[in-house]
This record gives sequence, C-alpha cells and structure tokens, in this order.
Amino acid sequence: MSDLVRRPAGAAPAPADGDNRYKAVQAKLRRLGQTLDDSTLELEGLRRSMQTNASRTEDTARDIENAGLDGTFVEMTNLVSVALGGAAIEVRHLHDTAQETADLTHETRRTHSQLYGALDDIRSNRREKTPKPGFFNH
Repeated sequence: MSDLVRRPAGAAPAPADGDNRYKAVQAKLRRLGQTLDDSTLELEGLRRSMQTNASRTEDTARDIENAGLDGTFVEMTNLVSVALGGAAIEVRHLHDTAQETADLTHETRRTHSQLYGALDDIRSNRREKTPKPGFFNH
C-alpha cells in the first residue's frame, strides 16, 4: 500500500499570480524546487513499493503453479507481476524527470539571484522611490 498523500485539486506549490518582484520570484522558485524534491522522494518510495509487490506477485505465481492450481491463475498472476514491474520502470522515468526539473529549478533560482539580487538590494535599501518599468523608454 502506498503512503502517498493526495493533494487537493488545484493545489500548487506557488500561486501563479502576476507578482514578479525579485523576492516573490525567489520564493516561488524555492517552493517549486522544494515541492519537486519532495516528489522525487515520494516517487522513489512508490517505485520501490511497486518493485517489491512485483517480486512478491511473481513468487505468488510460482507458489500457485507449485500447488497445482489451474494454469489460468498462474498466468493472470504473472501478468500482474509484469504490469507492476513495467509501472515501476515508468515511475522511475517520472522520478528522473522530476529530479532533473528540480535541479533546473534550483539552478534557475541561483542564476536569478546572481543576475538580479544586487539590483534588488540597491532598490530595496534606498529611500527614493524607484521609477516604474518603462519610464526611461520615452
């Protein structure tokens, strides 16, 4: 049995609002990265569980065959084992994709910080009001 916890429908790690200020973007990237990191752990647990169940099911099929029961039951149990093994492989692919996305999210957060962190420090620490975007384009 899986210990995965279902998230409410429409739940997002970071709201998709129009707030593109430096600190808001950093917070969204941090939450997204953390959520992806958490999902990789959950997916790895799910993969292991599926692989374990596939092995147990294969053993059960062997036991059914050794007990002399109808071959239909052996075949059906083997099919379940193969399906669980295949699903475990696909969960591994999903895990790898989530891990890659998490790594890219963390890299994006660092790059964003390098590019805009100093500018945010300057803008946040001065008393004068900052012109609105596009002001100097006239």
